[in-house]
Amino acid sequence: MNATNIATAILLFAHGSRVEEANRGVRELAREVERNGPHTYVRAAFLELGAPDLATAVHEAAEAGFRRVIVIPYFLTLGLHLRRDLPSLVEAEKQKFPDLEIIVGQPLEGHPLMTSIIFERIQQANG
Repeated sequence: MNATNIATAILLFAHGSRVEEANRGVRELAREVERNGPHTYVRAAFLELGAPDLATAVHEAAEAGFRRVIVIPYFLTLGLHLRRDLPSLVEAEKQKFPDLEIIVGQPLEGHPLMTSIIFERIQQANG
């Protein structure tokens, strides 16, 4: 683990759902990424219908002493929320925390493993 990994907070940014089990699944994924990866701070954040929202999650990371936050969109496609909502939310946080570097990663769309995952789900459905 290098110093950059230790000094970087990761926020897994999802839409959020009225179904709390769905939100819990995102939080569990964040814990799994933290447990199995090089970063010591991985948390879920939600656009709506889940807690914490992005502003709260960024605030918590800054309060914990992180100087860098990477926001990973947990969305399948680059839709309206990622084109419009996320950039404005991130810009608002940059204004509140000018010394905090906030980087937004790519959504899941286009990742080469997506094809393999779809094939696996087809095989599972076929029995």
